[in-house]
Amino acid sequence: MDLSTPPPDLYGRPRADTFFRFLTAFGDRYSPALGSPLLRRNPRRPYSRPTEALQLVVTARRRVAADVVELTLADPSGGPLPGWQPGAHLRLALPSGRERHYSLCGDPADPAERSGYRIAVRRLPDGGGGSAEIHDTLHPGTRLTARRPRNGFAFCAEPAVLFLAGGIGITPLLPMVREARRNGLDWHLVHTGRSADTLPFAAELRTLDPARVHQRPDDEHGGPPTGAELLAHAPRGAAVYCCGPAPMLTAVQRALDASPAASLHFERFGAAPVTDGEPFTVRLGADGPVLPVPADRSALDVLREARPDLPYSCKQGFCGTCEVRLLAGTPDHRDRRLTPERRADGALLPCVSRAAAGETLVLDL
Repeated sequence: MDLSTPPPDLYGRPRADTFFRFLTAFGDRYSPALGSPLLRRNPRRPYSRPTEALQLVVTARRRVAADVVELTLADPSGGPLPGWQPGAHLRLALPSGRERHYSLCGDPADPAERSGYRIAVRRLPDGGGGSAEIHDTLHPGTRLTARRPRNGFAFCAEPAVLFLAGGIGITPLLPMVREARRNGLDWHLVHTGRSADTLPFAAELRTLDPARVHQRPDDEHGGPPTGAELLAHAPRGAAVYCCGPAPMLTAVQRALDASPAASLHFERFGAAPVTDGEPFTVRLGADGPVLPVPADRSALDVLREARPDLPYSCKQGFCGTCEVRLLAGTPDHRDRRLTPERRADGALLPCVSRAAAGETLVLDL
């Protein structure tokens, strides 16, 4: 069925349903009306004030796996912190000025945890420096600022759920597992990693329900699992929540249709691979050097080779950390943050946005 074909009658009769016909007609008139001059936002009305950053202090630090530390962050005065839901993350401003996103791995339903956020971070030797800074410099007593928790990976608490975690990808899923257990859902968890000592929170997970937690180290099974192997643990009609490296997500996506699962929710460690890009160029300033951007790389990656201090965080087009100003050229905006007004003013997120083949984007750098 396509958008031009009306849905069938609710009772299976071969004619358009009266209710859906009315609803479609209402939507056709209501949506355009929202853009009329009388309903547009008053430009004289001031925008709401931005939410103040949270002031946090590291109160505890512990090792939860090889090269993984868990930090507890609290209000310096000991007061309660804003609530959050499973899947939420914090945007931390590190002492160096770097900004990074980390999933909250505590239990938002536990009143004792309202006074502290928990995050877990794996050291990445070839990363951008954020994980190394956390491992080397963040000890109890260190003060930080953070944005309030935001959630782009919400847990819908379906009756049957399969959680798939790759290594440190357990962090956003751990609160979901606790929530599923608390609500009596039919849930299962598969936690994969290079070896048993690289699986964070392994002991804690086993205490939740040994029959439902499946820990699968690659070195004990001859290599990483296939998508079909992972999805074989799904109950019939289950919703799948997956967080892990790109190869794992790709394998699960490809095997989903042939599995017992019905839907897939996922969160990536970093940017998705560029699969439909065209080569273009960026110029640093009106008279600066011109840098070629290949079809399979992002403009941010190319820019950071010339300007290593260019800030970034999510690499997925939603945090806005890498925003630059466009001076000339026609961009292909692919972010999920900038409003049409911001784009018209020249804002651009080079982590995901591109240009047509052969186009040159002139950036204020």
